[in-house]
Amino acid sequence: MYKAPQITTPVGNADEINALMSRYGVKFGIYKNGTFKEQLFPFDAIPRVISHKDFEKMEKGLVQRVDALNMFLYDIYHDKHIIKDGIVPEDFVYISKGYLPQCEGVTPPKNIYSHISGIDLVQAKDGEWYILEDNLRIPSGASYPLIARELSRIAAPNVFSDNAVVDNRNYAIMLKDVMDYCNCGGVNAILTPGRYNAAYFEHSYLAERTDSLLLQSNELFVEDNVLYHRDYSGTKSRVGALYRRISDEYLDPMTFEPESLIGIPNLMDVYRAGNVAIINALGNGVADDKGIYYFVPKMIKYYLDQDPILKNAPTYLPFYEEDKKYVLDNFEKLVIKDVSEAGGYGVVFGSDLKGEELEKMKNLVKTQSRRFIAQEVIDFLDLPIIEDGKEVMRKADLRAFVLSGSQTKVWASGLTRFSRNPDSFVVNSSQGGGFKDTWVLSR
Repeated sequence: MYKAPQITTPVGNADEINALMSRYGVKFGIYKNGTFKEQLFPFDAIPRVISHKDFEKMEKGLVQRVDALNMFLYDIYHDKHIIKDGIVPEDFVYISKGYLPQCEGVTPPKNIYSHISGIDLVQAKDGEWYILEDNLRIPSGASYPLIARELSRIAAPNVFSDNAVVDNRNYAIMLKDVMDYCNCGGVNAILTPGRYNAAYFEHSYLAERTDSLLLQSNELFVEDNVLYHRDYSGTKSRVGALYRRISDEYLDPMTFEPESLIGIPNLMDVYRAGNVAIINALGNGVADDKGIYYFVPKMIKYYLDQDPILKNAPTYLPFYEEDKKYVLDNFEKLVIKDVSEAGGYGVVFGSDLKGEELEKMKNLVKTQSRRFIAQEVIDFLDLPIIEDGKEVMRKADLRAFVLSGSQTKVWASGLTRFSRNPDSFVVNSSQGGGFKDTWVLSR
């Protein structure tokens, strides 16, 4: 069995670090039953350690995957070769909730669609890494390991001088380089829906670190197909790159949801004219639809003529009759995912269903087959955490961040999320999980 490299001694006192995070406002918000609630994202002070060799392979595989996904997005909104050649079925593109017909023929600056890709992986007990999901719309979470490392360095500086750990403080530089590279003339800005957004801490933190303006929609306006910011004195300045933290459908009320109060009227006109880079591009949701995920290894072969370096989790599409039969015959051994859900929602383990619930779910898969994928349950690595003063083992995944600018680069860090429930494979913060720092060894 593969043995992951580990640092089993906590890096500082987790309670003290969590208290500092709370004081600095390092929280995330969730809406539950119509009520907004902010809560701490619990930090565990035992880091996840990734060997230099493991990271080298992961890095190559992630660059390959994101490059193929960017090529797919350009193709889908332009010539559609991959559909014409029968690699991806038409139904999986145009029925996807993430496909936006308004983006047809629109080419983003530098041809980059996914500037920031959050790729979720797990490591199996044999050491193999598997991709679980591609997040190409508004992937969040990079700020948490950034500030955790900062506080850990204060709490235990000797730990970092005694271990060959790659410094992760370059994320803001990487992000600023991407924004500068795509900038169409003007300042860089981060568009936030405001204080009550779940990831507001991250918006403000990254704006400060990248020297970008943190703006809400009422501070921006369009004039002659150019996007401008107006400051408190009334002075206007052009915006050339807009890192938006607002979903596509709310971004421009003149093009998408007309009742949106957090969008910028006529922003789409500026984008079509090539006068602003929107980071990430609109329409990316078609590529991180969980149904499209099935086809990414085929995309890599199609666009790059390469074999995939990183594997998908073994996945079945009920859309295909052969796969549907397998899924229905092996329901109790699989995990079923709704392709449109996120944050750990819409995930059902067949082994958890009995009687009427099981039959109801099977019937949904039969009658709404495009809506679901099914995956083999990967028994991925447990990592140590400290709970009630004791070391216990919990399931953990990794969100790797891949940035695409003049080159595609992988941040040598990432967000390791773990389940606080000993019986759960679901690690998302919205489902009560915590997070760790992620150490990549430099040798």
